[in-house]
Amino acid sequence: MSLPSRALWRDARRHPWQWILAVLGVALGVAVVVAVDIANHSASRAFGLSLEAVSGRATHQILPSGPGGIDESLFTRLRLAGVRPSAPVVEGHARIDGETFPLLGLEPFSEGPFREHVAGVLDADVRGLMVRGDALALSGGLARRLGVSGGDRVQLTVPAGRVDLTVTALIGDGPPGLDGVLLTDIATAQVLLDRVGRLDRIDLILSEGADPAQVLEGLLPEGVRVEEAGARERSARQLTRAFHINLTAMSLLALLVGGFLIYNTLMFAVLRRRPLLATLRSLGVTRAGVFRLVMSEAAVLALLGGIPGLLLGVLIGQGLVHLVTRTINDLYFVLSVTALHVPPWLLLKGLALGLGAALIAALGPAWEAVHIRPREGLRRSSLERRVYRLTPWLAVAGVALILLGYILVHVSTRGLVIGFVALFFMIIGYSLLVPLAVLLLSRLLAPPLGAVLGVTGRLAGRGLGAALSRTGVAVAALTVAVSATVGVGVMVDSFRTTVQGWIGHTLQSALYVTSPAPGDERAGSLLPRGVAERVAALPEVASFSTGRRFQVDSGRGPVELFVLGPAPDSYAGFRFRAGDPARAWPAWEAGRAVLVSEPFAWRHGIAVGDALSLHTSRGERSFTVGGIYQDYGSRQGVVLMARNTFRALWDPRTEGTLGVYLAPGVSVAQGVEAVRRAVADMPEAVLVTPASEIRENSMAIFDRTFAITHVLRLLTVGVAFVGILSALMALQFERAREHGVLRATGMTPGQVTGLVSLQGALLGLAAGLLAIPLGLMMADVLIDVINRRSFGWSMLRTVPASVLLEGVLLAVGAALLAGLRPAWQTGRARPADALREE
Repeated sequence: MSLPSRALWRDARRHPWQWILAVLGVALGVAVVVAVDIANHSASRAFGLSLEAVSGRATHQILPSGPGGIDESLFTRLRLAGVRPSAPVVEGHARIDGETFPLLGLEPFSEGPFREHVAGVLDADVRGLMVRGDALALSGGLARRLGVSGGDRVQLTVPAGRVDLTVTALIGDGPPGLDGVLLTDIATAQVLLDRVGRLDRIDLILSEGADPAQVLEGLLPEGVRVEEAGARERSARQLTRAFHINLTAMSLLALLVGGFLIYNTLMFAVLRRRPLLATLRSLGVTRAGVFRLVMSEAAVLALLGGIPGLLLGVLIGQGLVHLVTRTINDLYFVLSVTALHVPPWLLLKGLALGLGAALIAALGPAWEAVHIRPREGLRRSSLERRVYRLTPWLAVAGVALILLGYILVHVSTRGLVIGFVALFFMIIGYSLLVPLAVLLLSRLLAPPLGAVLGVTGRLAGRGLGAALSRTGVAVAALTVAVSATVGVGVMVDSFRTTVQGWIGHTLQSALYVTSPAPGDERAGSLLPRGVAERVAALPEVASFSTGRRFQVDSGRGPVELFVLGPAPDSYAGFRFRAGDPARAWPAWEAGRAVLVSEPFAWRHGIAVGDALSLHTSRGERSFTVGGIYQDYGSRQGVVLMARNTFRALWDPRTEGTLGVYLAPGVSVAQGVEAVRRAVADMPEAVLVTPASEIRENSMAIFDRTFAITHVLRLLTVGVAFVGILSALMALQFERAREHGVLRATGMTPGQVTGLVSLQGALLGLAAGLLAIPLGLMMADVLIDVINRRSFGWSMLRTVPASVLLEGVLLAVGAALLAGLRPAWQTGRARPADALREE
């Protein structure tokens, strides 16, 4: 170790707390990034494994164009025509003890080339799937989750009702993707899912370079098509892309705050070592040598914090993966993540990000160290004068970065990543304005504080600006962290208010009748036959609407279709964003037009009057877009079609849900009781739910969706808390002599302690007040840019006073807590020790 390095190492050993806090800040920043990456990657990998387990080695799939499925005779025709390998598949969902699982019906003798994990375990137990009509196969891991073993009975809720099946096979060594999948014989699945004689798809393996149209020429009936097996996975991954990007951006914000902490620590170290660095320069150490020393310290800090940060990130990731999975299940599709996957490249990426952030943050302190002149080494005031001169230029640079962010937002109208880049430019630009704002606040607060608290108040107020090189960075770090809390809080409240109003406006019916069976994305869920007739015969019922939601294919990819049979009052539940309702509804009822939701129009770039082509069981049909309506129930968007139009092109059954309007004078409780009595003796269960309960459940799902966002906000504030603690300890050390003079001239220990505590509170107050404008700026970008580009939603903006007040209180509270130890140490310090070097 060289002489300069040994000198710096001895200095670090004399002041361990600064380095410990810096290491902790880096560790937290890296941990948040790694945890989010692990949660995203584990969820994405689980989804890929489940698709791989279900799709196997299929290169192409024959799919229906609607919810009716494929006639199973097509599979026989393909086999006789020599189209092999081929395998029929029936898939849907079943619910066990309130948890939803994919249900896969397979024909084992066709499975060998596709899913060897099924074909390879064709022992006597699995053959039993074909012999018994109540047989079920599970992976060993899923059996342990459900607490069952071979021979046990399990109750499933499926479209056919509640059914008891026997676990006849446990697949112990299957791939991870099977951990959450229920396997049955294809005939059993057809009965359970109410699809007797129908298939959901036929898997194919075609030779490389083969033309599917040529291979299947003359074999496919109308309403059936062939596509590559990967198209389905790409479509599903596209749905969750924006969700994963949003989480990653929140994690990088924590790393940005950690970068402020690195800057703070290294700058303090440079300031404290000015005499030492000046001496080293006098002894012949070059500027390049000093630069390397400071950058090396930053690299060591990053590694010391990054390595435990990786371990902490894995621990936090275990909790986040649950929140990510729950959100995906609530909003997108059924997903079971049974294992945390931590690839080495992900850990290396987190470590590299921490190292990069530390080195970038160290450039400022290194530049300051390089430009220390030996004769100025003992003069702290020269640095502060230079900081004061630099502050206006930093503010100009900050304004330029903010303007650049706004320019990027308007130049790129659809890019999500560009939107986040613009947001980060705005955040960094605003942080450059903070030192000037702190200086102005110091001058504004000193007189009133002096009038109220006397000398202590004046000293505390002036202290904000007297050490601007320290306080400016500390306040900037806390400002960025708290502004994230304010910005996300305003966005969430605006979103919640908008969704709450939309739900109240959309749920026009008094109660809703649905099936308890989980719906399949392609076929949707259907009510048992006869329910609509029984409800219509009740004197308590004035009218009802029918609805069915499922997936169809179009020239723009998979489309979620909602088929509505409206009641007279149903039309009032739609708010048009574009189009004339007086013209749109008649065209919609006549089958000439469809309506699309706002997210669908945004994703596909559709406007009123454009054509939308849908693949139907009668071939391809083109519809005019008659209007665009407000909808927050689907992130990929919805196409609304009239019931009679749907019946002419697809399945005649449209009763997936009933929205019941009650007769005058009938209360909701009376209506619920009457409908429940009417369907009580039906062989299949039916749910009757008041609209008020649906509103409550919908808002509960909304709140769960943003739970992970709140966790990341708290972690970011935690990093900033460490930064404030580091800054206050640095100020306490730097001002030890000043505090010694105050004690020697008559200040009591309590007054000095109060002075340090007040300085901490003022730092927090400054950060809280400055966080409000940045938070509102962030909320504008999140609402109008990020949210819009992620999901296509527009929303009503609200600025609740409680969110702003919480931000200020959070900043002040964090600063006060961080100031407890420095205040206690300052109060206990002896004046003689502090003045010994004077």
